[in-house]
Amino acid sequence: MSRADTVRFRYNQAILVAAIVAFIGALPLATARWWLLWVLLIPLALGAWAWRAGTDADARELRLRALVGQRRVPWTRVAELTADARGRAVARLDDGETLMLPAVRAADLPRLVSATGQELPESAG
Repeated sequence: MSRADTVRFRYNQAILVAAIVAFIGALPLATARWWLLWVLLIPLALGAWAWRAGTDADARELRLRALVGQRRVPWTRVAELTADARGRAVARLDDGETLMLPAVRAADLPRLVSATGQELPESAG
């Protein structure tokens, strides 16, 4: 699959901007004493997470990405796509395991299904 065939869901990029602002704000504290340099790791980790975390979907699989690592789930293992009470998208696998899909909201489910190359059935109402 080409990158053009992949549907990407990411968290709002305002989180990345907030991490940059937090990094700049932490610089005076971190440079006051050498043992406070670790303070800079917090906005750096937040920025890396905001940049990387999310869900990628194509015709073959779902890729759930976190700060470190990713999980690939072939569509053949997905039994159901649904939303939880808070409006987050959830995938139920054929073995009963449920996976929260990072950065995917209930309103994004039609776009997620379209990544498989299939269409949603028309509503009967």
